[in-house]
Amino acid sequence: MQKRTFTDQMGRLISVPFPPKRIISLVPSQTELLFDLGLDKEVVGITKFCVHPLHKFKETSKIGGTKKLGVKKIHDLKPDLIIGNKEENERAQIESLIDYFPVWMSDIQVLPDAIQMIKQIGELTHRIEKATSIASGIEEKFLNLKREFKPKRTLYFIWKDPYMLAGQKTFINDMLSRGGFENAIHHDRYPEISLDQLKILNPECIFLSSEPYPFQDKHVKEMKNICPDAHISIVDGEMFSWYGSRLLQSPAYISSLLRL
Repeated sequence: MQKRTFTDQMGRLISVPFPPKRIISLVPSQTELLFDLGLDKEVVGITKFCVHPLHKFKETSKIGGTKKLGVKKIHDLKPDLIIGNKEENERAQIESLIDYFPVWMSDIQVLPDAIQMIKQIGELTHRIEKATSIASGIEEKFLNLKREFKPKRTLYFIWKDPYMLAGQKTFINDMLSRGGFENAIHHDRYPEISLDQLKILNPECIFLSSEPYPFQDKHVKEMKNICPDAHISIVDGEMFSWYGSRLLQSPAYISSLLRL
């Protein structure tokens, strides 16, 4: 089979049989993108967290979790392309796979990175027209997303015990900013926070993400005792952190939060 060379978002050159016929996806948001590109037959392996679309989740072989890949299972599936992500997958496992298979890695911190990734995966999988259409749709919807004149100081919780936030230099932070929410924490990445610190910060909004930690209504009540004046709600984490084709839905969802 003919091979073509591509550059991934980490600047690595990879040689791929073109078009690839046996693809393994290591990231849920990129898995959904691949299926939306029409690669139903080509995707042969996904993680146990790749829940969209549901019917494909049920019928496609699972290769473990994003952080704990089933390396033997991956070898058994004989992929001619593996698609992963710098943040979501463990470096050591990725490096072990690179010795045997073409591995294309994304590296996404802001919306333009996601747009670029969608287009590049379109080229990589011979689905340029469909990928360009998805990318253009996302760009248009975010361009039309109305923002608050005065951004609301917001904390976005991703974990409990210890409490952890989405800080600066994260994709979630970029989504918050584009939606008219100002991140009230100025630390980078995913800092821990104590309840005493939370009280001092006194945010206007507190978002408790549905993933990776499954926050519930009882956690809303706990937060309300600490920050009684804040608007506190559980939000759909996929709308803030999934950087594939689900971004087509994110602007409308984020806009609905501004009206709360």
